[in-house]
Amino acid sequence: MNSSFQILLIEDDPAVAQSLSAGLERDHYLVTWKALGVQGVEHAREHHPHLIILDLRLPDGSGFDFCRQMRQMGLRQPILMLTAYRDETDKVLGLEMGADDYITKPFGLRELLSRVRAQLRRAYGDLSNVDADLLYAGDLVVDQTRGQVTRAGQAIILTPTEFRLLVYLIRHRNQALSRSQIVEAVWGYAPDVDSDRTVNVHIRHLREKVEADSSRPSLILTVSGIGYRLVDRPIP
Repeated sequence: MNSSFQILLIEDDPAVAQSLSAGLERDHYLVTWKALGVQGVEHAREHHPHLIILDLRLPDGSGFDFCRQMRQMGLRQPILMLTAYRDETDKVLGLEMGADDYITKPFGLRELLSRVRAQLRRAYGDLSNVDADLLYAGDLVVDQTRGQVTRAGQAIILTPTEFRLLVYLIRHRNQALSRSQIVEAVWGYAPDVDSDRTVNVHIRHLREKVEADSSRPSLILTVSGIGYRLVDRPIP
């Protein structure tokens, strides 16, 4: 039931906030609205909502900065960023700060609900239909039940999107996967003009956390003209 999911909406425009809250609540989500970024960050820290919808432009600061603050605090729930701009730089910067997805205003409620459902399903739903709870890639151990990644017993902290991305790559190890395939499987929606950049940013973040040297990746390889491939054994 959607009623078990709590959503934090950080949006300064009361009309927009009321409209979005009403739409989400009709879909049986529990919504908390905060008009300021500092209020939203504090609420997220204290109450740990399942998903955060964060506006890019807020009266007390940039959504980029608030997104980064929440990630630095160790908050790992999906963050969906709202932007009124179509500038690719803004979108990429949002992903750089730790956002899992973004949606450009104006947008339809159906599109927002679709993005929200996809993020919640992948963050909290069943990540696998296979029997094994553990997956292995090089010296990484991926515990699908706990949503944890470790190396030599040390935890590697991934965002929900990074975790889903790693699981997908491992399940399709040694296969050259296109960016379109990755978007459909990991983000849960059809590829669009920004899909390649979205995948590239998340792959880079993932490499920074799981590769011995992210500037010379040996586990997650780039396949020229196609996309990416995770190999059984890291290439020396």
